[in-house]
Amino acid sequence: MSKDDAIEAAVLRRRLAHLDSRKDVQNIELMNLAGFCRNCLAKWTVEAAGEEGVELSYEAARERIYGMPYSEWKARYQTSLPTAGGEDAGLPG
Repeated sequence: MSKDDAIEAAVLRRRLAHLDSRKDVQNIELMNLAGFCRNCLAKWTVEAAGEEGVELSYEAARERIYGMPYSEWKARYQTSLPTAGGEDAGLPG
């Protein structure tokens, strides 16, 4: 692994650790503010693995990103956000 690749890998690990420490930040908030979310990171992980000839399922990638099965993370940490009218936003899975 080149020095650049090692640095990028370390930055990704740090970014994931930071997201893990901020479970209060919902994916919809990340999408609205940054244009990507944890699920996007999982999709990009699957794509990058495929480019390297490695088969990785979306569920396995999400488990890497979330640090646990997605269904468990969702049950523990996903909350409903109120809409402008005060109703539940009904966040997608």
